[in-house]
Amino acid sequence: MSDEAKKEFSNKVTILKALAILLVVSGHLEFSLMGMFTPYSFQLALFFFISGYLFKEKYLDEVQTFLTRRVKSLLLPYFWYNIFYLFVTVVIAKLTGKFWGMPLSLKNFFITPFLNGHQFDLACPLWFVTQLFITMVVFLFLFRVLRAIKNNKLFHLAIFMLLGIFAIPLSKIIDINSITLLVIRTMFSLFFVYLGYYYRHFIEDKVNIFTIKWFWAIVCLQSVLWLFNRDYDPEHGIGLSYVLVWARFDEQMIVPIITALTGIWASLFLVKIVYPYFKDAKFVQQMGENTYHIMANHLLIMYIITAVFLWINGIPISERANHDIYWIYNPVQTTYLYFVLTMIISTYTGVGLKLLKQKLFPSQKTTS
Repeated sequence: MSDEAKKEFSNKVTILKALAILLVVSGHLEFSLMGMFTPYSFQLALFFFISGYLFKEKYLDEVQTFLTRRVKSLLLPYFWYNIFYLFVTVVIAKLTGKFWGMPLSLKNFFITPFLNGHQFDLACPLWFVTQLFITMVVFLFLFRVLRAIKNNKLFHLAIFMLLGIFAIPLSKIIDINSITLLVIRTMFSLFFVYLGYYYRHFIEDKVNIFTIKWFWAIVCLQSVLWLFNRDYDPEHGIGLSYVLVWARFDEQMIVPIITALTGIWASLFLVKIVYPYFKDAKFVQQMGENTYHIMANHLLIMYIITAVFLWINGIPISERANHDIYWIYNPVQTTYLYFVLTMIISTYTGVGLKLLKQKLFPSQKTTS
């Protein structure tokens, strides 16, 4: 691959990651950036897809290197943030009279992150990081086993697809606890990791799936899927969206898999269209390079924005404690302001933290 091709590849991946984190933050503000694709109908599957897309085949034979890099890039920053949010949560509890998290204990600090990641409410989006670490480790070893059994891409795809599909009915027939939740989430996510790997190696440069026929097929399919959507009336369930962290798919069986696939296709198609216009957009690149820090900090930033709104309107900060962690002030008028401010502040927080790390540890490379 030429240097120019490498740069284009890197830029497209970064824009795709920027889109994925935009979808996550907009989802927490309960609006959709992509019309027919409802919040949380595919965003997390897209992140798993990207991880598989970037997976290097050499790691199948370099296990120790892979594990070391994933620990450094995923777990070490996670526990630094865990310490930070421990102190933030204690301080906010003093101000509002509410402890935004689970009881303080060694178990909740070291073990809960790998079970549900909700030990501190303000950092709960980071549950995805530990799940990603677990999924990628399982993916590596399972892929090695499958390759040893039969080195055939369709056989591998079939196994990973079955894992993803059967995760949903499994969530309905077994008792849900911390361990079974972890199993279900891992099964579901493994499929999309392999799908990203499969797309890069066997589809991207070999089959054009972005023709006008594909476009209308996806639009028609998504319009049919919309018949299952009930997000506009929460009393009737979550519809196209699903809550992967709690393995909540409501009565849906196959719809979460399909809508994740259509959403991933739509994201790849959108990046393909906008790439010429955004390839040199510095802020978009910074956003895509700092998805970890945006994931970690966007709820805290929203919390602070809400506190400012309460102060401006003469409402005591204790009022914040009467609502859940996703509550924002006067959402009809402020949602999009929250969105813009949160993306700007969280992105530049990540940029600043990376610069700080470079100054403190100049010999180390930063990871996004």
